[in-house]
Amino acid sequence: MIKSDVHMHTLFSHDSEATPKEMIEGAIGKGLEMICFTDHYDKDDVEWGPESIFDPQEYFRVLKPLKEKYQDKIDVRIGVELGLRPYLGDYYREFAETYPFEFIIGSVHSIQSTDPASGKLFQDKTDEEAYRIAFEETLTDIQRFDGFDVLGHLDYVVRYGKEREKQYSYQKYADMIDRILKALIEKGKGLELNTAGLKYGLPFAHPRQDVLKRYKEMGGEIITIGADAHRPEHIAYDFQKASDILKGCGFKYYTEFSRRKPHFKQLP
Repeated sequence: MIKSDVHMHTLFSHDSEATPKEMIEGAIGKGLEMICFTDHYDKDDVEWGPESIFDPQEYFRVLKPLKEKYQDKIDVRIGVELGLRPYLGDYYREFAETYPFEFIIGSVHSIQSTDPASGKLFQDKTDEEAYRIAFEETLTDIQRFDGFDVLGHLDYVVRYGKEREKQYSYQKYADMIDRILKALIEKGKGLELNTAGLKYGLPFAHPRQDVLKRYKEMGGEIITIGADAHRPEHIAYDFQKASDILKGCGFKYYTEFSRRKPHFKQLP
């Protein structure tokens, strides 16, 4: 099984109550060798109450001592998940350059200024219309800001559609998905395999396998693996499937980031 989980959340995120210590000890209990905290920093997101951001200085003040305390048991890295929006490029560029994050996920949690999880995006649209809008905005996001390392859960929007995966296939949106993948590859950015899709009852991890296969066919090599856990019990969720998924798509290696630099590891 993969021994590193590089997408997880704590009470620094608006949607988690887990302490960093609980997440570290949960990861150790599952036999992991490395984790990376990637708490939400979703500038201008007030969908769920107060703005979904944290104090970066407090974040490092809390996590650095834990990184040192547990260094003999597990490698703890400090990253962030940025919630991309088309107009936030300059803001996030300065943010990413100011703080010493080891790994940055760029994720699209906002489509037309609303989180698909709220259901508002689908109120006056078909799933197909909403998915296409989501992919179009994702492309705009990564064209305007590329200061991240990997694109998180590419088809996140499908979790919340009225008919979910029934209105989704790579072929249906190939024109937009190919443009997204091409932009990532040209910018030297990677793609995340996020097993939370399986946790949410989808028949695939994010993104679905034919999208991963297409990324590989187009020359993409950088793939990180994360469970998007918000509680200790969800750390490394369904990781026993991750290696087979990637091998089935033609990959021989997965990627870990240290100081924003990719390191390739052979798939077990």
